[in-house]
Amino acid sequence: MKYTEEHEWLRVEGDLVVVGITEHAATQLGDVVFVELPETETMVAAGDEVVVIESVKAASDILAPVDGEIVAVNSKLTDHPGLVNEDPTGAAWFFKMKLDDLSVLDQFMDEDEYNDLIG
Repeated sequence: MKYTEEHEWLRVEGDLVVVGITEHAATQLGDVVFVELPETETMVAAGDEVVVIESVKAASDILAPVDGEIVAVNSKLTDHPGLVNEDPTGAAWFFKMKLDDLSVLDQFMDEDEYNDLIG
């Protein structure tokens, strides 16, 4: 897994990248009560707002970590947003992206570097 400074995790599955938020981010948000997911077959650029999350504490945006196409979304989160708190690095993935070049993921942190970031 790779990690961003925005507390997203990225996991490669074949030629796709699965994107979610870290346990640290889920804890900071508090109880998630709403998730708005992107449309599939949407082209996004790194930094684009892709997902909206609302919790009892705040609203937050999940940004596209890299350029690519959204090819799948986790529709379970629409009906069960609390899954983000229950299993943030597993069942609560947000979307899957197809990238032109998976080597762009080399720029992101590994688990040790991410743990150093969050202390």
